[in-house]
Amino acid sequence: MQEEIGLLQELERIGAEAQAGLDQVADAEALATWRQTYLGKKGALTAALRSLGRLPAEERPIVGQRANQLRETLEASLEARQAQLDQQALTAQLAASAIDVRLPGRPQSLGAMHITSQTLRRIYEIFGGLGFQVFPSREVEDDVTNFQMLNLPPDHPARDMWSTFYLTDPGLLLRTHTSPGQIHAMRHYHPEPLRVILPGKCYRFEQVTSRHEFMFYQVEGLAIARNITMADLKGVLLSFARQMFGPERRLRFRPSYFPFTEPSAEADMDCALCGGKGCRVCKGTGWLEILGCGMVHPQVLRNGGYDPEIYSGFAFGMGPERIAMLKHGIDDIRLFYSADLRFLQQFA
Repeated sequence: MQEEIGLLQELERIGAEAQAGLDQVADAEALATWRQTYLGKKGALTAALRSLGRLPAEERPIVGQRANQLRETLEASLEARQAQLDQQALTAQLAASAIDVRLPGRPQSLGAMHITSQTLRRIYEIFGGLGFQVFPSREVEDDVTNFQMLNLPPDHPARDMWSTFYLTDPGLLLRTHTSPGQIHAMRHYHPEPLRVILPGKCYRFEQVTSRHEFMFYQVEGLAIARNITMADLKGVLLSFARQMFGPERRLRFRPSYFPFTEPSAEADMDCALCGGKGCRVCKGTGWLEILGCGMVHPQVLRNGGYDPEIYSGFAFGMGPERIAMLKHGIDDIRLFYSADLRFLQQFA
């Protein structure tokens, strides 16, 4: 009888100790340790049950029934604690990844106008104020319009200045400059006077360097009327330079050669960074080349439908990327089309 009472007391002690320990379990690892300590093959409850063999046969059912009840109670407590820990882990995970709807939303990242587009729009604005209209022309040209109508027959040595992308259709190519737009504009406006700028992309099969791209923009300018002179050309370009780069800018014109203008010139502007004193950007000369220009060649006037005995005109061509490089101190044309946001966002 004493052994029965002692074993029942031991079971009660194990049950109380197990329940107290279960309340302290804080994670899955500790719960597994608790299970092995009390319900495992070498656990406290299993060890107590091994003592049943020492009891008289009539006392074993009472102690065995109590032991089974205790095991069922502990297993139910184990399941309940496991469910609590699972719920706590899920709650913590949800809290860590939850979206706080009380906070303001993150604003969408907005794009901005590309630096080339900004420069083009400023050019349109300046020349629009001088009475020039934007006249778009095609990028795919024929050899006749791109070269021959501009005094560049197939055997002309000046064609070596351009490395041309020819298409599979005979006689078609990607335009190498915007100058063929002069022919389209003249034939569109003939016989009326005209003042237009012709912006667009040009293509040349060239090695890409810090100063050359295979695709780039140009803006061609063309004015035709009676009695237009070189003085008109100089006045228009001086006004453009001062509106684009500052009212104190000066221009100089150097004789040059273009097949479609005669006389021809390169227009240089005094360096905006050093004021003409000489610096690294202008290579110590104090001047920066900004565009080419000249009076429209009489033969080009004829090809466009105008009589050079009655009409005269001037033309000029500039690269918006070069204008932007001079204006903002950019030293590599490849940056314009590299899609590098670190560069582009500076002009947003």
